[in-house]
Amino acid sequence: MMDMSDPRPRHHPLEDALALVIGILLISFGVQCYLFQHFLTGSTAGMAFLISYVSSWSFGSCFFIINLPFYVLSFMRMGWRFTVRTFIAVAMLSCVSNVLSGKLTLFGHHMEPLQGMQMHPLYASVMGGLLMGVGFLILFRHGFSLGGINILALFCQKQFGIRAGLLQMIIDLCLMAVAFTLLPWDAVLYSVIGAVLLNLVLLMNFSNKRYIAFS
Repeated sequence: MMDMSDPRPRHHPLEDALALVIGILLISFGVQCYLFQHFLTGSTAGMAFLISYVSSWSFGSCFFIINLPFYVLSFMRMGWRFTVRTFIAVAMLSCVSNVLSGKLTLFGHHMEPLQGMQMHPLYASVMGGLLMGVGFLILFRHGFSLGGINILALFCQKQFGIRAGLLQMIIDLCLMAVAFTLLPWDAVLYSVIGAVLLNLVLLMNFSNKRYIAFS
């Protein structure tokens, strides 16, 4: 239930809507950087990356399906409002990622679609990680989530004061360890760089004590 006596500044609904669009676009562009190089990140998205690499399913479809069981935890622990916002964000990212997949170019429509060999792995790792990190930060600050482990991280920060970025970094590194058995070692190392950058963005910029506005 909304506490109308809460003295903290509140985001306007239009700000929330714009934040959702901008955050999803940034994350989608970061996802494309990773797909071009067969990298992965952590959390539910990392699982979706791995499944898409070893199957014929797209990242967006895998991501949407993997998130389905987590809505139960979200509804029970975080409430229906948060769950609905999470479902919308997950559905948008899944759709946008599928639309963008294989269609991005470097210099306009006269160029062929960007392939992995045309993007340096370190650039893809750094830019992809930073884009996704900033995108997650925007979503988190406006009360959105991309489901899965993000729900668990936000719940632990809210209930126990455990920083969401720190918890997610630990889980991400565990997923990277599993990835060593499925992907080339250099791809995993570049993925680790991106995952660290992604979570550093959250660790340094997302805290209930530092950012008091809410949605």
